[in-house]
Amino acid sequence: MKRAIATVLFLLAPLGSATVSHAATPPHIAPQQELAALISAHAFSASPGGAVEGTVAATRPITREQTVLPVIAATIDNRVDAQGQLWLQVLLPGRVLGHKSPPKTGWISASNTAISSTAWHLVVDLRSRRVLVYDNGLLIRTYAAVVGKPSTPTPTGSYFIEENLKMPGGAAGAPFALATSDRSNALREFEGGPGQIAIHGVQNLGGTLGTAASHGCIRLGTPAITWLAAHLGPGVPVTIR
Repeated sequence: MKRAIATVLFLLAPLGSATVSHAATPPHIAPQQELAALISAHAFSASPGGAVEGTVAATRPITREQTVLPVIAATIDNRVDAQGQLWLQVLLPGRVLGHKSPPKTGWISASNTAISSTAWHLVVDLRSRRVLVYDNGLLIRTYAAVVGKPSTPTPTGSYFIEENLKMPGGAAGAPFALATSDRSNALREFEGGPGQIAIHGVQNLGGTLGTAASHGCIRLGTPAITWLAAHLGPGVPVTIR
């Protein structure tokens, strides 16, 4: 899996060493998630073929790799409209151009997309402060994590991995970061970044895994984030509850 080396300004806060434990099973996780990789920039709307509300770029801003979006619906029976278009309802990146807050979903044309699927799904359980890893609908791993503190909580909802990054060795949160489509509700920006919520490492930071002490990001021990970065890529669903 290709990764870019970059200095990433996410929400940073204390972390600790990695542990692996079990957590309560969340609601049913589908064994597969359909994905749409954008070959060109796509306008999105609130309904199939509706008024344009914004645009999603074909590449991500940090790695410049292809934008991959989870598909949550398509026009009925995958039928095309009068103009011969098939429309897909997708999860959108946080704070898309033209929006101050994240529009969670939008409809895009299926033209100039490449359709695939993933068997991976991450669940962040804020109550137990754990990250649960699902493969083909089955829980295969759990990791203790640091989550957002009460004043800067980790927002709940349905999101996805936007970018998979290898961090410089001296960066806070190294060695890897999975930048998600989630955005902080408490911080519109953080140290020059967009308040983006990431799942990342513990290097060059302090703190204890299993606590609520961050500015919103999810922090994992080095073995855990290294394993996730090696297996998960853009488009993988992330449920935070």
